[in-house]
Amino acid sequence: MSAQEQALLLDIAVNRHAKRVCSGVFLSGRSAEEVLIEDHDTDPSSVHTMVDREHGIVSVAMPSMPGNPKGTAVFRNGLGCTILKNLNPNELRAQPTGRPTADPLNTAAPWPTGSSADLASPPGLQREALNDALDRAFAEPDATKTTGTRGVAVVYGGQLVAERYAQGFARDRPLIIWSMTKSLTNALVGLMVKDGRLGVHAKAPVTEWHQQVDDPRALITTDQLMRMSSGLKFEEVYEQGLIDVVVMLFGTGDTGQYAAEQPPEAAPDTRWHYSSGTTNIISRIIKGALADDLSTYVALPHERLLKPLGMRNTVLELDESGTFVGSSFAYSTPRDLARAGQLFLQDGVWQGERLLPEGWVEYSATPTPLAPRGSYGAQFWLNAGDPSDPAKRRWPDVPTDAYGMSGFEGQSVTIVPSRNAVIVRLGRTPDRSAFSLNRFLADVLATLPNP
Repeated sequence: MSAQEQALLLDIAVNRHAKRVCSGVFLSGRSAEEVLIEDHDTDPSSVHTMVDREHGIVSVAMPSMPGNPKGTAVFRNGLGCTILKNLNPNELRAQPTGRPTADPLNTAAPWPTGSSADLASPPGLQREALNDALDRAFAEPDATKTTGTRGVAVVYGGQLVAERYAQGFARDRPLIIWSMTKSLTNALVGLMVKDGRLGVHAKAPVTEWHQQVDDPRALITTDQLMRMSSGLKFEEVYEQGLIDVVVMLFGTGDTGQYAAEQPPEAAPDTRWHYSSGTTNIISRIIKGALADDLSTYVALPHERLLKPLGMRNTVLELDESGTFVGSSFAYSTPRDLARAGQLFLQDGVWQGERLLPEGWVEYSATPTPLAPRGSYGAQFWLNAGDPSDPAKRRWPDVPTDAYGMSGFEGQSVTIVPSRNAVIVRLGRTPDRSAFSLNRFLADVLATLPNP
């Protein structure tokens, strides 16, 4: 590895620590030490972490490493935390983003319109069995593996029937949702389609791809980006090294540009390849369709999605360029995510108002032709598979119409239309074998009334 590559690797390490500590402290209300130990498996004494609560700045240094690398992340109300690469804190705060705010929910009203702790008990609900299913989801039976469940919410018939949180976590404490952010980005595209500002089947309006007449990327459509079928090169593995997804998230100030600059490896629609890069290109496309007006762009999710749904504890975070990191950087709660799931369960209609365009949910949950086992739609994971062979489905013991959001280390929102249910699970499960989402979903569904 060259000296330049080694420097970038160290830069990524300190930026990653600074970003996660910043969001953990200012969004989740946790301590820097807790985030480093419980989310990063890092000894706090191995890094020098400074949290400036007055100015919303987190700085991390690694004095023992060559060059004493330093990373900084800045918190802004309503916008979460942003890694600094080329700007200083004052320059970042000077961006004309606005500061999204929303009135608090009615504490006396039940979910989804209010924040009451009351749970519904519809006829036919097997409460004791449901509690047992939640017990199993939070249990830690294997000393060598961490189940790591931190929060669960179960919705049936539009009512919250169960929720639970691990010690130290709570219903109003948002946690990182990683790639479930992609499904929220899907909803933002839906809003743009509804407004007539984007057409998913048109050529993707990415400036770099249309500057030369022979650039094969000019043929890529927004739909192909939505379906992970663009043919663009992108490494999507979370391990040590200068992997594309890691460099994009923690080593660059413009995530969408980094992804858009990747070369083609295949013709569009000739292969399926999961890529966080393509989602950040989509985020950048949304901003461009709004004439790069940061105030209008930042207001879009808050005014048109989060506020109407009552998702008061959800924050979508921006990179330094002012683009939502639509692939990975959002913080939310089980209750809020259940609202997002319920919106899709209700075909994009909320409280009698159509938020997403007609046909958008069907589009999102339609299998992408080249995705294995019919497992992917448009920024959503599907359970279509082979109806006659459960082994060829993502969740073998769950109805084939189920689809949902999925994030790194075990985040999930599962929508099951045939059972009128939405099931949310947040946590940190580094070893996938420590928690079976299929088993959890099947256990919960078995306790719900048949609609």
